[in-house]
Amino acid sequence: MSDASYRDAIFSTPLDRVARFSFDERVVACFPDMIRRSVPGYGQILAMLGPLARRHLRHGGHVYDLGCSLGAAGLALAGQLPEDAFRYTGVDLSPTMVERARQTLHDECPGHDMTVIEGDIRHHAYDASGMILLNFTLQFLDPADRDAVIARLYEALEPGGVLILSEKIVADDEQDNAWLVERYHDFKRANGYSELEISQKRTALENVLVPDTLAAHHERLERTGFHRSLTWFQYLNFASLIAFKEA
Repeated sequence: MSDASYRDAIFSTPLDRVARFSFDERVVACFPDMIRRSVPGYGQILAMLGPLARRHLRHGGHVYDLGCSLGAAGLALAGQLPEDAFRYTGVDLSPTMVERARQTLHDECPGHDMTVIEGDIRHHAYDASGMILLNFTLQFLDPADRDAVIARLYEALEPGGVLILSEKIVADDEQDNAWLVERYHDFKRANGYSELEISQKRTALENVLVPDTLAAHHERLERTGFHRSLTWFQYLNFASLIAFKEA
């Protein structure tokens, strides 16, 4: 995806009206570049999925990747684990994402058991699973739906299973949050985004991506059944949590 045609330039020119952000064909075409330059720590989170699976997933166990986009988590797992170590099901609402993910996983991981399904994670009929990945997906759901989704994932997890939840977050303190946001904008500037791009994308994401505090995430996990969870990774206002279902 290093070809210039795949560079994220969606918000690089002034727009009379900035539309709500959606995972349409334009976003899918540049998504690897967009997420690399927009999500601090994304590569590190992916790199740890293999070690986490080796530690917490029984051999041959099932992994859900919810909001799988182009299947990067599946690729990361397949690159680190043997073909018989896990079975993978990606679920995404975007037909274009699903089509591209299926083709990529078929081409790159022909020996692994990898399936990608088009669907809404709020209503998907979940099979038992040993590991569920929810990377930068919950933040796009209506806040009123989030408890129910996490509760359903808790029920789907096998005893001893784990949920990996990665999200953009807000700080409890307003001053601290403002500092984190500005440093995040510095991160984007360092990755080549202009002030115009930063401003227009922020407008496009308003009321589309609605982040929670870390405390809110842990409280939701607790009240939906996960009595043990911890923040294992944070880079600016992006974090990843792991929640354990008791064996």
